[in-house]
Amino acid sequence: MRIGELAEAAGISTRALRYYEEQGLLRAERRANGYREYDKQAVLQVAFIQDLYRAGLSSEIIREIIPCAGSKRPEGDCDALVGRVRQVRDQLAQQEKQLAERREMLERYLSGAAIPAGLDSHLQD
Repeated sequence: MRIGELAEAAGISTRALRYYEEQGLLRAERRANGYREYDKQAVLQVAFIQDLYRAGLSSEIIREIIPCAGSKRPEGDCDALVGRVRQVRDQLAQQEKQLAERREMLERYLSGAAIPAGLDSHLQD
């Protein structure tokens, strides 16, 4: 299928597909006329790439994951890669915790249960 067909099937822009190709995440065969030709599996691969981006992974890590997710035996060290993905997951969990703490503090301020530091001395005057 050509790039426009893949873009429509995957619900993504042709620009994004070209970016994925530049990053080494997606491969296309080139026809004699220079047009890109993708196989039918490309729709699934694009969906997989998008899921990994939404999960917070970088192009670098995604590029390493793709061979480990295929049916062929990968050349790289997939176990080490799993460790890196776990590290990203743990960083996301820490960020979620920090956001929850910040949101809770704002809720306390908005409800009047807490007064921002420095304002309490002005209220005593």
